[in-house]
Amino acid sequence: MSADFELFLFSSDPATIAPTVSAGVAGIVVDWERVGKRHRQAGADTQIGEDTVDDLRRVRASTSGRILCRIDNNAELLEEQIEAAVASGADEILLPMVRGANEVERVLAHARGRVGVGILVETEAVLEQLDDVAGLPLSRAYLGLNDLAIDRGTTNIFDPLVDGTIEEVRGYFSVPFGVAGLTVVDAGAPIPCRLIVGELSRLDCGFSFLRRSYHADIRNRDPVAEIPRLLAALAAASRRDADDVRKDREALIAAVEQWTGVLTSV
Repeated sequence: MSADFELFLFSSDPATIAPTVSAGVAGIVVDWERVGKRHRQAGADTQIGEDTVDDLRRVRASTSGRILCRIDNNAELLEEQIEAAVASGADEILLPMVRGANEVERVLAHARGRVGVGILVETEAVLEQLDDVAGLPLSRAYLGLNDLAIDRGTTNIFDPLVDGTIEEVRGYFSVPFGVAGLTVVDAGAPIPCRLIVGELSRLDCGFSFLRRSYHADIRNRDPVAEIPRLLAALAAASRRDADDVRKDREALIAAVEQWTGVLTSV
């Protein structure tokens, strides 16, 4: 795993952003994805962002950290949202629910190199086109467990971590790759954060997001202490010997197989 592993926080609150970035988080995600999401995620314990263009501007004014803006994968809105993201200071665009290379090519054409373009691998359709998609000039790629489970019609969002999917997808990408989400080191449910940390290291991931539960887990704690602890855990995971990697992998598989809950934001 790279020594430059990046953590990103979903937030539009400058009071939260400032101490988190100063503690070591690489940047912030502003979330504009709306179209079809409420219907798609009906019945799942997920969260739909409500960020606006004004939120992106406010975030840009509050931090020098990298800003990723998740837009809608909607042909009618793409150009407008890309232009707004560029004008408001985003460094990268994240395209969700990608189904084929043509969708990514359209975004790249609109972006014209003014912002990076990352993708969320969240559909069965894109799994059949990874060779074409991974060959495009992307800034990063992330496997989204919630929406992939919804698209597959499965209930255990963590299955891709243990059924071979993640290894297959990871192998296609040379750009920074991420999966799952992190929180404070000694928290995390239903899968302990320390096991996700180990898996990110095993897969040689370059980034991840602080999951929704991080906001609850960090209450009454100091991010200036907790973020360095998490980054230190990631660094330590990369120094494990083969036996420890195997044991952590076995513990992860057992935790995934035991979980029978509902879809939840990671």
